[in-house]
Amino acid sequence: MSIIKLFLTFFKIGAFTFGGGYAMIPLIQVEVVDKNKWIDNEEFLDIIAIAQSSPGAIAVNSAIFIGYKIGGIIGALACMLGVILPSFIIILIISMFLFKYRNNEVVSKIFLGVRPAVVALIISAVYKLTKTSRIKKKLLIISLITLILVVFVNISPVVMVLVGGFGAIVYFGYKS
Repeated sequence: MSIIKLFLTFFKIGAFTFGGGYAMIPLIQVEVVDKNKWIDNEEFLDIIAIAQSSPGAIAVNSAIFIGYKIGGIIGALACMLGVILPSFIIILIISMFLFKYRNNEVVSKIFLGVRPAVVALIISAVYKLTKTSRIKKKLLIISLITLILVVFVNISPVVMVLVGGFGAIVYFGYKS
């Protein structure tokens, strides 16, 4: 596995994804699972779960975990740099010019147009992860209850991840 290929793959993902880490998930899945077959869907879902429950941005965490699995520490560094450099460069350029044109009507409309695309990418990521996760009915109900608790009851997602992890330990501990 070429470290340069890892870097370029994640650089492309970082350069062509708008909307943050969750919007990157479908692109990462296509590149890493479907196109290059570096990992399978089960491993990808596990990596996303770990990346989500780890501190930091999910896209960066995913890139690090995937890079480490494929190319060790050098692979992790290559993927991490690949995924963050495009954003860094773009933000640097935008910050130089945006302040000057922040009240421009065209710039404001561009940002309004990008928002629905970002929402669609996030929904796409949720759909693909749900479809490939082979969640059984009981787990789907738990997922929906968790969603309701996080969104409507304002329970911290961190608390729900910890409860889910502890619940899985207890559940699978008794099943063994």
